Amino acid sequence: MNRNLKEKIVKVCNAKIAAKGDHVGLSFYAFFANKNDTPELLMEAATWWILDHKLDHFEKAIKIKKMVLEEN
Repeated sequence: MNRNLKEKIVKVCNAKIAAKGDHVGLSFYAFFANKNDTPELLMEAATWWILDHKLDHFEKAIKIKKMVLEEN
């Protein structure tokens, strides 16, 4: 996973967890603005989420953060 994407995911997860608690869920769309200004990064996140890890549409932010931090 691209280092910038990894940092963005962790930052968003931290913010969501801080705002709504450990049980907050999110989808990979949470890491992007409504405007599709970085399609390559969006596709990288979608591939990681859907194809590589077969995750549900919504997952706990704490789970995603842990998964991302454990990747090499």
